[in-house]
Amino acid sequence: MLSCCVRNVLCTLKTPPCSATLALQHSRRHCSTSSSEDLDRVSTLLQLCVDRHFVSPGQTNTELFQRGMSCVYGPLGTELRRNLLEQWWHSVTSSSAQVFGINTLSSSKDAAADGPGQLMIVESDYLKHILEQQELSKEQLVQEVHALIHRSPSLRTDFLQGALEQFVPSLELVNRKLPFGLAESGLCFQPSDGSGCPAEVTQTSLVWFCSPRTSSHWLDHWARQRLKWWRKFARSPSDFSSSDVPVEELEGAASRGVRISYSFPWGQEPLEMLWSRGHAELLQTHKGVRSKLQFRDGRKLVPHVVSVSGNLDRGVKAFLSNSLQQLMKQDSKQKLLRRKVLKLHPVLAPVKVALDIGRGATMELRQVCEGLLQEFMEAKIPTWPGYLETLPTSMEQLNAKYDEMGVLFTVVISENTLESGLLQVRSRDTTIRETKHISEIKNFLSRYISAADNI
Repeated sequence: MLSCCVRNVLCTLKTPPCSATLALQHSRRHCSTSSSEDLDRVSTLLQLCVDRHFVSPGQTNTELFQRGMSCVYGPLGTELRRNLLEQWWHSVTSSSAQVFGINTLSSSKDAAADGPGQLMIVESDYLKHILEQQELSKEQLVQEVHALIHRSPSLRTDFLQGALEQFVPSLELVNRKLPFGLAESGLCFQPSDGSGCPAEVTQTSLVWFCSPRTSSHWLDHWARQRLKWWRKFARSPSDFSSSDVPVEELEGAASRGVRISYSFPWGQEPLEMLWSRGHAELLQTHKGVRSKLQFRDGRKLVPHVVSVSGNLDRGVKAFLSNSLQQLMKQDSKQKLLRRKVLKLHPVLAPVKVALDIGRGATMELRQVCEGLLQEFMEAKIPTWPGYLETLPTSMEQLNAKYDEMGVLFTVVISENTLESGLLQVRSRDTTIRETKHISEIKNFLSRYISAADNI
């Protein structure tokens, strides 16, 4: 049984040419005043993301990534997104004792089928059956299709409605006391930009319920907290900023809004939107029954809603862009080269350490690497087993590769390790090589990552 978007069935599908090159052209359209250096940076970032397996190659994939939509991530991009989502979840749920996680359905039969930007799911077999009934007039066909759409489930475009529906049981959980919040993350579907092809977005959501007199305070509070969180992991924190949403751009019933944005080479794009929404949507969701929405305050008031919604895919793109550093250096032959480094925050970096072998008895050195790999895995330190590489590669080439992958440290096991237990550790950020004893390396890495997380 195949499900599809109605718009895709009722229109002729055309696959747009989407590649890293066209994604760069998309950037150029948005940055006519940008310098050639900025355009070169965009091109370098896109190519690096594909080459180092953050984003899978493909015609449509790089454009989805460029647009801040959910794309097919490579192994390193998947791990980076997972790390970012874990940090988001921890920051939101640990910031207050009264934030609870929920899990709502991605589709619902309760939403209005004719709502703005509404996306519906229909079974293609049913639609095909209707369209093949030649005895039906055009008006009858339209009526049949509308009836099919009306009884079909809708796809969620955000998490707000699910949180509003979960308010009443959650209010009982907290003994009808405010404030409290409901957090959720996952895939949502965004209406198309005219192509008829909706896109998936990995969204994060915090819906905060509070008394009417404190809603403005809580909007300011969460705006400060969220900006502080984005900047915590940035190499250049000033690229992340917040601004009030102009009155003419307010969403729905919102009385105030705050936008948290990142300054890409081609311009600013929003990462998170915060809205002070009042209580109209909450009342509408619960059919205007005020009695079950009222909280303990001595007065019969309905809570106000503050929503915080983020685009995690665009967040991944922002941190990749923010962490990319290009430096000029000389190689061993005095040739001037451009060194590309992804200086991802230690907590976000998908690979913390790479294990490689130097000169010496290959079999014995690999056994030492296997032992260290096991230690690192038990300590939950993501490790790249470079010692399994069979093609001959110079240390200089390996360092360049690991820098582009964002690997924090490279540990080299050599014959000296077999004799004295000493190994070399190279830092991504300083390129300095240190000598450490093999018994110290696991604790050194754990302390480094832990310290970075607590900054």
